[in-house]
Amino acid sequence: MSSDRAPAFTMRQLVAFVAVAETGTISAAADRLLVSQSAVSLAVTELEKALSTQLCVRRRAHGVQLTPAGESLLARARALLQQASEIEDEMLGAGGELAGRLAVGCYTTVGPTILPPLLSEFTDLHPRVSLEFREAMADELAERLEGGALDAVITYDLELPPAWRTATLMTRRPALVVPAGHRLATTPGPVELAAVRDEPMVLLDATPASTHALQVCARAGFTPRIEYRSANYETVRAYVGRGLGWTIMLHQPQLNRTYGGLKIVLLPIDVPELDPVRLVIAWRPDVVLSRVVREFITFATARVGRL
Repeated sequence: MSSDRAPAFTMRQLVAFVAVAETGTISAAADRLLVSQSAVSLAVTELEKALSTQLCVRRRAHGVQLTPAGESLLARARALLQQASEIEDEMLGAGGELAGRLAVGCYTTVGPTILPPLLSEFTDLHPRVSLEFREAMADELAERLEGGALDAVITYDLELPPAWRTATLMTRRPALVVPAGHRLATTPGPVELAAVRDEPMVLLDATPASTHALQVCARAGFTPRIEYRSANYETVRAYVGRGLGWTIMLHQPQLNRTYGGLKIVLLPIDVPELDPVRLVIAWRPDVVLSRVVREFITFATARVGRL
C-alpha cells in the first residue's frame, strides 16, 4: 500500500481485536478495555469489513474462535500495537526522559528479595514510567506473557518455552535446608544429599521448583520420602524450622529464621554433574520490545546480580 494512503482500519479496532483474541470473549475484552460489549463487538465487525475478511466466529456461550485469517492477523496486530506504543513512549520522553508503561511478572519465591529494589530504584531513575509487578506461579506467568498481559517475566530457567528469549540475572545452586538442631547443621563444606534420604522431606509444591528438587534427589541416587507439601515458600521454611523435615531450595534469602523466629540452616550440597540454575528475565521473541522494556531488561540484568 502507498505510504500516502491511510489504512481502512484504525488502531482502536486492532486493540479491540487483540483483546478479544487474548481473552476469548467479547465480555472479557470489554472488561479489560473498560468499554461496553457493544463497542468491542462493533470495533471487531468494522475491522472485518475494512479487511473484507472474517477474523473470528462468535458463538453464544462458547466465546470467540479465531479463523485462520484471524490467527494470521493476531501476531501482526500485536507487533503493530507494540510499535505504536513505542512511538508514543519515545515521543512522550522526547526530551530524554523515559516514559511509558511496563508490566513484569515474577516467580513468587524470588519476589520479596528481587522486586522491592528493582521497583524503587528503577522508578527513582525513571519517574515517568508506570511499573507494575505481578507475582505468580510459573504456569500463570507463561500464560500471561503469551497472552500479552505481561511484557517480561522474572523466573528460573527451568521448563521455559524454548522460543522465549532470556537474559541472565544471576545463577543459583540448590541448597539443603535443615533446622538448626539437625545433625548436619554444622557440617563444614558441601554435604552429601543422600545423607538425608531416610528422613522426611518437605516439598515446595510449586512448579518448576518441585520438579527441580526431585530431579536433584534423583541425581543424588534416591527418591525422597515426601511427608509434607506446601506451595508457600515461607510455610515450607517454617515446617523445616519445626523439625518436620528437610527441603531443597534455590532461592536463598539472607534471613536464616522463619516467620516464627526459628533458625534454619542452608547447606551447599555435593551432587555430581549438578549444573547451576539461571534466574532470568524472559520475553517473547515475536514481540517488538518498547524502549521502556529494553531499558528495564538492561537495568535488571545489571542490578539483580548485586543483590
